[in-house]
Amino acid sequence: MPGTLFIVTAPSGAGKTTLVRGLLQRDARVQLSISYTTRDPRPGEQDGREYHFVDVATFRALRDRGEFLEWAEVHGNYYATSKVWLKEQIEAGRDTLLEIDWQGAQQVRKHFPDAVGVFILPPSMEALEARLVGRGTDSPDVISRRLLGARGEMRHVAEFDYVIINDEIGAALDDLVAVVRAARLRCGNQHLRHPEYFAFLEQD
Repeated sequence: MPGTLFIVTAPSGAGKTTLVRGLLQRDARVQLSISYTTRDPRPGEQDGREYHFVDVATFRALRDRGEFLEWAEVHGNYYATSKVWLKEQIEAGRDTLLEIDWQGAQQVRKHFPDAVGVFILPPSMEALEARLVGRGTDSPDVISRRLLGARGEMRHVAEFDYVIINDEIGAALDDLVAVVRAARLRCGNQHLRHPEYFAFLEQD
């Protein structure tokens, strides 16, 4: 049976990366889709693990060849998802998770309408600002731009199937794990996993 595609979206600083990392540690059946980006690696990030880091010219060449399922410019940097790789993973039955912005999520749903969308919200705008400052990886100018864009991003929350408010990281992680487990229990997925049982139930 095909795998499930999970889309996780959040404004920068809402804790999305931490939650996704925790999910991958607790559920070995979920793999992370590695996106392409033109932004510089942050401390501790490795090419091919967090992202495929490429320059703008390389990114545009891949885009123009139709390699990407979706792409977007976010805070001055490009991000994209490999179309061929993702389709191969889902068709092979692997549950795959995409960390993308709301614009990318809209594009992905056109190709994967059964994808499960999860939006991560910070507990408040004040908490979001404190997290961005405390992270210590962005300049004040970048932080200001991220905060300015965050409210607009968060207005798209209703486009997603599930919403998790990340007030306490442990509880938020439990919620994300629960979403993944619930998605696997959808009737259509269970029907595909147990065709003989459902065939018996459908007999006259």
